[in-house]
Amino acid sequence: MGATEARPARLRVNEIFYSLQGETSRVGLPTVFVRLTGCPLRCGYCDTTYAFHEGTSMLLPEVLAGVAQYAPRYVTVTGGEPLAQRGCLELLRVLCDAGYSVSLETSGALDISGVDPRVSRIVDVKTPGSGEADKNFWANLERLLPSDEIKFVLCGEEDYLWAKDVVLDRRLFDRAPVLFSGAAGQLEPAMLADWILRDALPVRLQIQLHKALWGEGRGR
Repeated sequence: MGATEARPARLRVNEIFYSLQGETSRVGLPTVFVRLTGCPLRCGYCDTTYAFHEGTSMLLPEVLAGVAQYAPRYVTVTGGEPLAQRGCLELLRVLCDAGYSVSLETSGALDISGVDPRVSRIVDVKTPGSGEADKNFWANLERLLPSDEIKFVLCGEEDYLWAKDVVLDRRLFDRAPVLFSGAAGQLEPAMLADWILRDALPVRLQIQLHKALWGEGRGR
């Protein structure tokens, strides 16, 4: 390999699997998920702690082959926190080049400005109840496009009131769709629905479809 020749991107991949999208505006669509290893956050409600460390080192062509075996239309890159790996940006770009409709699920703690604009960026805003609200990279919200989405996972009424203020003060609904969901075992969807209706809040309630269908588990 020549001194100026770029080395193939290598990623640490936790799993590649085919399922129904359980969240976001793409809910219910058959989707291939590429879950990357590693995350700098430790949210109290995290349901993918196995992705903090477990994974296999894969070259980019190997990842693409893993995706292609399902012949999907939709691909989601998730984690962990996928942007924590330098090769993630190249992965997103080549997935778009391959003709897939690509979305990225990110914690909102890392800069999204380098993400290919063809990617739908699903950006979390961490609430106080998550234990990681101080990690929010607020400048991301100024960089959102209408094709992106903003997600709040709420642990209770205090989180809801906090999130409502953020949505209204920053008029996030004018930037991109806003999604509210309750943390599993902490906030019942019916209660959250009542609050949204009471306040006529311009957000979308979401329930994790994959968990409703299959419960907890990998590859779902």
